[in-house]
Amino acid sequence: MKKTGITKLIRVSEQSLAYFSLFLLALFPICEIVARGIFQTGVPGSSEYIRHLVLLVTFLGGMITSREKRHLSLVAGINAFKAPWKSRIIRITAIISSSVCWTLFWSSLSMTLIGFGEEQKIGILPIQVFILVLPVGYGAMAARFNWVFSGLKNITLATVTGFAIGLLFSLAPLLNILDSIPVNLSVALHENLEYVASLTPSLAVPAIVVLAVSILVGTPIFVVLGGVAFFLFLHNGGALESIPNESYTMLINHSIPAIPLFTFAGFILSESKSGERLVGLFRSLFGWLPGGMAIMAILVCAFFTTFTGASGVTILALGGLLSFILIKGDYKEGFTHGLLTSSGHIGLMFPPSLTIILYGVVAQISIKDMFIGGLIPGLVTILIMSLYCVSIATKQKIKRVPFEMTEVISAARESVWDILLPVILLCGFFGGYITIVETGAVAVLYSLLVALFLHRDIKFNDIPGIMLSCLPIIGGVLVILASSKGLSYFIVDAEIPMNLSGWVKEHIHSKLVFLILLNVALLITGCLMDIFSAIMVVVPLILPLGVLFGVHPIHLGIIFLSNMELGYLTPPVGLNLFLASYRFDKPLGEIYLNVLPFLLILIVKVLLITYIPWITLFLFDYF
Repeated sequence: MKKTGITKLIRVSEQSLAYFSLFLLALFPICEIVARGIFQTGVPGSSEYIRHLVLLVTFLGGMITSREKRHLSLVAGINAFKAPWKSRIIRITAIISSSVCWTLFWSSLSMTLIGFGEEQKIGILPIQVFILVLPVGYGAMAARFNWVFSGLKNITLATVTGFAIGLLFSLAPLLNILDSIPVNLSVALHENLEYVASLTPSLAVPAIVVLAVSILVGTPIFVVLGGVAFFLFLHNGGALESIPNESYTMLINHSIPAIPLFTFAGFILSESKSGERLVGLFRSLFGWLPGGMAIMAILVCAFFTTFTGASGVTILALGGLLSFILIKGDYKEGFTHGLLTSSGHIGLMFPPSLTIILYGVVAQISIKDMFIGGLIPGLVTILIMSLYCVSIATKQKIKRVPFEMTEVISAARESVWDILLPVILLCGFFGGYITIVETGAVAVLYSLLVALFLHRDIKFNDIPGIMLSCLPIIGGVLVILASSKGLSYFIVDAEIPMNLSGWVKEHIHSKLVFLILLNVALLITGCLMDIFSAIMVVVPLILPLGVLFGVHPIHLGIIFLSNMELGYLTPPVGLNLFLASYRFDKPLGEIYLNVLPFLLILIVKVLLITYIPWITLFLFDYF
């Protein structure tokens, strides 16, 4: 679409506000650390500001994600269609997405007006200033789904259709809004609206079916999760305001700000030349080993994924460089692409992994304990993949890089500031000096100082571009978390975990059989659901089952995350497969074949972690 003066103004305004919110989100924890160190006290109200700034970052990021068409979805289904059906289906999914976002707009607006009073404040600001970003964000995303996907000729029809459908299903919260203002409706009109609202629950089940089908042809995952939650509450007569309220509760959790902060730090690293320096260091250290260059690629990918929390970012940022180095080093192209596609997720087991943070939040388990439990499983993953690379390199007689101590010293001198980052963060967090959120802020500050002043990889005017690159990832992930929390709440409220536990207790009596079925179920889940949605929706179901069979909660968490890691590599939702196909310019079928050997290796790793609890729990004897 052609940009008008108004659209440019909206674009600049939302980006500027998003940049400022992300900047403050990083600044407040740093100020907290300084104040605590110097004055032995914190910054008044900083915790509340930090938690509510996440709301702004989430929905401003979600608006930008909609504008950039980067919401996570299953693109494989829509790509199976040819013109003109492909464009028609895209328009239909845009209307579906718009309709669901309008329902979330009305329910979140009702929650804002009814659930929070003017006397409630965050510091000196009324809390509603922050909460209003929910309806504003959902409304903006609803409009953008039509503006971005429908084309000029279809904007009016698509916009009116999406708004009308969303309004139809949202009559109950709309009436609550009108009652709270209040607006003088005639008795007859009020009764007619109530009557229509009473009929909409009968349409909930067909609407859920439509959403379930539409996800296969590109409807964003957050739309499907939020929409299913909405229609389940509608069908059961529950308060529709519960969905945005659960989203709000999720996003203001004290650990959630770490997710955007570490993502921001990871993007700073990926935009700098940190990757090149680490490649040089690990090449000089391991290049002389058989398979040493492949091991170097694994370690570099693990380092970056640990901080970005998004394995796809690692593939896009480093895939070209590492692919060139490995192929130039006589590794076959297919092996190289399979290795890099599979290595993108390895860092998710190491601190400060965002998935471990989120699992700890949802399962209400110590994040520090989850980090400790993930260390050896993460090292096992690196080890078995490295051993496979060694066997391939030995078999194919791949040439090695001679070991030169002078080169090691030079590379270490160049990359010392990059290597110090995880050391500083781990010592600060595990030593109890800083919280997980403060760790994320320190990662941002440290990465900026190194990139701006020590190595001068980036300039100050590059920072807005880095923010713009990471905001769609931040917004896309956090909007999924926000939308899926309502579905998670419904599952718990409907006592589904309790009923599932009762069924399992009656029919399954062996812990071994339970673990086998758990692996199968989680592997299927990984094929159909992204890792962030799965944590929100599936974890509440398996937690009571773990208690039933005496599975240590940390062990259960690592089993879950190990299975979910495979989801990045399995069709049809294997996100890394699509990104690798895009990055390496290869058809998906070829990427599937290249990844297959690594997928089988990782399945073996999952089985080892599942049936040998010692791998996860060993370090607890020493920490």
